[in-house]
Amino acid sequence: MTDVFILIAGFAALIYGATKLVDAASSLAARLGVPNIVIGLTIVAFGTSAPELVVNLFAAIDNNTEMVMGNVLGSNIFNVLGILGISSLIYPLAVKTNTTWIEIPLSLLAAITVLVLANDTFLNGEGPDIISRTDGIILLLFFSIFLVYNVSLAIRGTTGEDESPTLIYTYLRASLFLLIGLAGLIVGGRLIVLSAVNIAENFGLSERIIGLTIVSIGTSLPELATSVVAVRKRNVDIAIGNVVGSNIFNTFFILGTSTVVTQVNVKPESGIDIMVNIAASLLLFIFVFTGKGRQLVRWEGGILLALYVGYILMLLA
Repeated sequence: MTDVFILIAGFAALIYGATKLVDAASSLAARLGVPNIVIGLTIVAFGTSAPELVVNLFAAIDNNTEMVMGNVLGSNIFNVLGILGISSLIYPLAVKTNTTWIEIPLSLLAAITVLVLANDTFLNGEGPDIISRTDGIILLLFFSIFLVYNVSLAIRGTTGEDESPTLIYTYLRASLFLLIGLAGLIVGGRLIVLSAVNIAENFGLSERIIGLTIVSIGTSLPELATSVVAVRKRNVDIAIGNVVGSNIFNTFFILGTSTVVTQVNVKPESGIDIMVNIAASLLLFIFVFTGKGRQLVRWEGGILLALYVGYILMLLA
């Protein structure tokens, strides 16, 4: 039970740290004259994915590579099947043209890239299956392209009326919150990795299962909160863009960074998780074109959520 409380405390510190980091970084960027839309596409996007990044870096440093892979795949699967499922049950999600033809396909490409990089035995006729440091650099190169796309989109589409207000702190207060945020991320991430490994050992579960379930859901709580709040305010673009962007960020940047730290050994049982990740992105793309208009409607959200519950039950069976 102690490990469970430590895990919860770790998630609380992690999410609080990510929130303070985003607030402080956004304030500093605004004071330096960076447009709000660029802040949203870079700093806020990084902030919502910071929990996954910190947990994965600690797991990579400790050579807990099953958790590295499980957290990225689990977060991506939960984002699409869980978060978009819940969000579209609250209110139908309209999908913009850029999201339909660029961002969702790019998310699907990211999922397929993991499949290719993780199958050395099948592709090269020799094993073991690993995602090497070289593969990590390839993922980071893909991420740099995505980052350039985001910045160019921001430059082309910047309009004053679309910008959301940014909290403006003094330099001293922003710097203090920045330090608090970083401390929360570091302490929370460390507590999560240590407690999750202990829980896996005590309950006879693999690090892969813990990473795919408890850790991935916990580190995706910022995305869940952001999307649900956005949908309740009828800002549906933010809800779906947040999830799709997070999946691209998770695969290209977080998995890429983690594998540069240490190569990830891909266990045979991870194959099903990789395929579910691809299927979730493909299903999202298909659902955009079913029903009335380019929307993710309630019955589609219900299917996504049901599939996620079924996937979790399969993992725990």
